[in-house]
Amino acid sequence: MYNNYRGADPNQGNFNRPPPQQGGGYGRPPPQQGGYGGGYGGGSGGGYGGGYGGGYGGGQPPMDNIHQQLRGWFDAVDSDHSGQLDASELQQALVNGDWSRFSIDTVRLMIGMFDRDHSGTISFDEFIGLWKYIEEWKGCFRAFDRDNSGTIDRGELHQALSAFGFRISPQVVDSLIRKYDVQGRGAITFDNFINSCVTIRSLTDSFRRLDNDQNGWINLNYDTFLQLVISNK
Repeated sequence: MYNNYRGADPNQGNFNRPPPQQGGGYGRPPPQQGGYGGGYGGGSGGGYGGGYGGGYGGGQPPMDNIHQQLRGWFDAVDSDHSGQLDASELQQALVNGDWSRFSIDTVRLMIGMFDRDHSGTISFDEFIGLWKYIEEWKGCFRAFDRDNSGTIDRGELHQALSAFGFRISPQVVDSLIRKYDVQGRGAITFDNFINSCVTIRSLTDSFRRLDNDQNGWINLNYDTFLQLVISNK
């Protein structure tokens, strides 16, 4: 089902995907190093680089053709003809394998990662980067959707995060499922899989900056705690 992930054709419902690659710290799908250090990120992170990214892009059309397609998709959802996509316009271009649209939270997250000029919108060049990023995540999603359901359940999410080098408890996985399972199925769609993984990485990076001896423990006063939470909202 998720193999059908595509950008949405605002006119028809069959549009195909927009872009990615870029991005500050979280812009890349799973980390390749052995984790985020110390007590919170051991594990087998190195497996990602060769396994999911490599074989996935094989049969894609030439880049010129892709750019043409992307330009068509971009223009189709650029309703005010501004040459920029805001969150509501970009959301029209992004759908999951079950044709549900990406959540507005995920769309805003992606704008935040690829909006290089901090305009709050996405230009066509930024859109290309976003498309590449989503393509990389799609291969990753496919690798962990073991039952080909088009969603990621608790066990699959735990396996994915462990493979990315995060040591997290089943309770944290349950919290992610509760937060991102908008349909109440005990599983998350493609867009929220990206969102949950990026959230864990962002929180881990913030934690790591405060974990001076890298032992997986930090002492927080109230003010620092508030700053940490607010910066990751």
